[in-house]
Amino acid sequence: LAIQANYYSVSLQIQRDSASEALRVLCTKRSRLWKLGHQVMVGDRVVVEEVDWNGRRGVITDVLPRKTQLNRPPVANADQVLLMFALAEPDLDPFQVTEFLTVIAATGLEVHLCLNKADLVPAQQQQAWCDRIQAWGYHLSLISLHTHYGLDTLQSYLQQKITVVSGPSGVGKSSLINYLVPTVNQTVGHVSGKLARGRHTTRHVELFQLPGQGFLADSPGFNRATLDCSPHELALLFPEAQQRLRQGSCRYHNCLHRDEPGCVVRGDWERYSYYLTLLDGVIARQEQLNQTSAPESSAKVKTKLGGKRCYEPKLAAKKYRRTSRKASQQALQKFYQDLD
Repeated sequence: LAIQANYYSVSLQIQRDSASEALRVLCTKRSRLWKLGHQVMVGDRVVVEEVDWNGRRGVITDVLPRKTQLNRPPVANADQVLLMFALAEPDLDPFQVTEFLTVIAATGLEVHLCLNKADLVPAQQQQAWCDRIQAWGYHLSLISLHTHYGLDTLQSYLQQKITVVSGPSGVGKSSLINYLVPTVNQTVGHVSGKLARGRHTTRHVELFQLPGQGFLADSPGFNRATLDCSPHELALLFPEAQQRLRQGSCRYHNCLHRDEPGCVVRGDWERYSYYLTLLDGVIARQEQLNQTSAPESSAKVKTKLGGKRCYEPKLAAKKYRRTSRKASQQALQKFYQDLD
């Protein structure tokens, strides 16, 4: 359920008579797992032995195979991502929504978009956002934690699954968890009036068990998503581009869908400009990584007569160099001076 320092909070399912009971124990990890380099993540299914039932302590001896794994936030076996934004306070930015959606699409997990604070905008504006995002190819829910609008429908969507709650700060993630799991009592922050964005309140990743069946994974909020994919994979993270590629194919197999002839993706769909902006960022990031990891050049630049520059191979550095004749004479003179 949670990891702090080298201690792991584990929920054990105990079968007593005909009922199943969840017991929370504090565990350490068997040294054999340390030596093998096996990492224990929040969401892992583990084997616990040497349980002290009175002190509620135990030892993790094995980690079962994972079906999914996220690195940011570090969560194993997640089924879906609940991406949460606010319709107002802070205002909804379609480009920021696109950034988060593409990052989640790169993980391969199912995503469900949830728009909070529906009570702060009129019904016409709510419907406009619904139509717009559904045209992008996503499912979404409108909720209001202030009036409890839409929360019953959202609860049914979270049952029987491990759901990672994600999104920028200040949109109500901690407030949603407090409503769904009243015993948690998460710290709730407020939107900054000067910056018009939320303050971070969540400091670590933790799983919270829902009253029914299922878990919520809260993660530290971040205002900017980091997209880690190749330039040729980016288009596949947009449902609109996927639909166009299913209907036809580009002339070139390595098409980046910018200005190449015979491209079927390039067009007037709404988020195409967002795609081009993200593509520039992905290409710049890849070039930066290539420069950082590039080996040191084995050639050196030498300027000859007339200012002409040419490349010559670098010679291996000599470990021992013979001292010059002048230096040898100076050392010999010093030696005799010391004798006198």
